[in-house]
Amino acid sequence: MSVQPGFAPPPEDLGAVGSVLAEPKSATIPLHKLAPEAALRRLELTIVRRLEGFLHGDHQGLLPGPGSEANDARAYVPGQDDVRKIDWAVTARTTVPHVRDTIADRELEIWALLDVTPSMNWGTEGVTKRDLGIAAIATIGFLSQKMGDRFGGLIMRPDEIKRLPAQSGRTALYGLLRRMLTEPIVSDHTTGPYTLAAGVQRLARAERRRGMRVVVSDFLTPGDFELDANVAPEWERPMRELAVRNQVLAVEVVDRHEVEFADVGELLIRDPETDFERYVNTSDEAARERMDAATAAQRERVRVALRRAGAAHIQLRTDRDWVHDIARFVLAYRRTAGMLHQPPAGVTK
Repeated sequence: MSVQPGFAPPPEDLGAVGSVLAEPKSATIPLHKLAPEAALRRLELTIVRRLEGFLHGDHQGLLPGPGSEANDARAYVPGQDDVRKIDWAVTARTTVPHVRDTIADRELEIWALLDVTPSMNWGTEGVTKRDLGIAAIATIGFLSQKMGDRFGGLIMRPDEIKRLPAQSGRTALYGLLRRMLTEPIVSDHTTGPYTLAAGVQRLARAERRRGMRVVVSDFLTPGDFELDANVAPEWERPMRELAVRNQVLAVEVVDRHEVEFADVGELLIRDPETDFERYVNTSDEAARERMDAATAAQRERVRVALRRAGAAHIQLRTDRDWVHDIARFVLAYRRTAGMLHQPPAGVTK
């Protein structure tokens, strides 16, 4: 949704604020400001699932292998097992030679889905929702690359989904972020087969290895005007399926004036993804209260749906310090991740 007062087009130098009146032409946040590492140096995302992978990193894998952490003991097989792995305590207790397998320390593979549909092009506080989402991906990427993890991305447009292969290292991460920042702006009313539900399904089906999945969106679906939190959005089921095999982090991006309507007189409110348009007199206090209540109910529905789906959830706003908000989230997440993301049945922690 966007809000447009009725006056002339803005000058070119208004940045994100200009997106209120017209579609932005380029990114509104420079690459070097994406994630100040000093603010995040002592933070890391806690990985609570044992993950499959081929490369060695700082995270435990599901499969036994040449790692460093002890797994269960089993009977020694002559000619196959390394005698240096004999567990002498278990051997003495059972009088049968046993070896202690190790759990491979495996690199984590993180994939981020970025929603760049027209509703993400809007912002009134110096940055658009789309670019705030990229900033969030950058922060998570910088945290993960410190651990040697591989990071990949999907860019979801209404007419196509673009895949950016997972790679490790700072250079690769900057390349991914630059690719997201330079992705052409999607014009208003662009149609296509891909909604958020379809994007999440693609993320779940395309990347089979267990890991962390980050979904960055405003979680708005064209034509969905439902406010009842008991009615599931169409993307809830795909999110739930994604969370069965992965840690899922939902980054909800909103603009201040989507949730707090200011008293600025008559405004044209329009949906950039549908034909909906309506003038609203924001000087009418009762009208503002009804609109604020509706948007609060809309966001509550998103929160409840994500919780039902088993996803961790952070809301970022264009008028807040997003680095600070993510830092606070990570600190809280480290304490609660184990409860949020229980492994699927049959998989031990």
